[in-house]
Amino acid sequence: MNTETTAPSDEAVEPTKTTEAAHRLEEEGEIAADYLEELLDIIDLDGDIELDIDHGRAAVEIVAEGGGNQRLRKLVGADGEVLDAVQELTRLAVQATSGERSRLMLDIAGHRAGRRAELTELAEDAIGQVRAAGQDMSLSPMNPFERKVVHDVVATAGLVSDSEGAEPNRRVVIRAETSS
Repeated sequence: MNTETTAPSDEAVEPTKTTEAAHRLEEEGEIAADYLEELLDIIDLDGDIELDIDHGRAAVEIVAEGGGNQRLRKLVGADGEVLDAVQELTRLAVQATSGERSRLMLDIAGHRAGRRAELTELAEDAIGQVRAAGQDMSLSPMNPFERKVVHDVVATAGLVSDSEGAEPNRRVVIRAETSS
């Protein structure tokens, strides 16, 4: 009798891991959607909740029914600080239900999408300046979401960036050296 077992090949394991991860992220999005629906009911705001998976994270967006985002902007606040708080509460609700830490991203009334476009333009301008001057450039302080957007743009351009400082003054530094 042969008791030797062979490990499945990497090709056989990867789709299963990918499927499991996608299922976990979908479940995370569903838990977040349930939590956010309850929140919207409590504060008497109308909104539709859209779920997606973006860059290996559950992505949840609250959009106004009929396109009128003005009332939902209360959940964004000045400079997105209320949105950041609602996102953190939603992550905690997901963790309490699933038992696992959540990295979900929340957008309300298109605030983060608009900010992502602004930051992409800012990062591209800074990359041009770094390349022209051949010197590192430090940007203004940013929250974690904003820094992540800038780091992604810098990496796509083939440069290196780091975050320096302590919250709330943590900032991105774009390096003149290229990534190898």
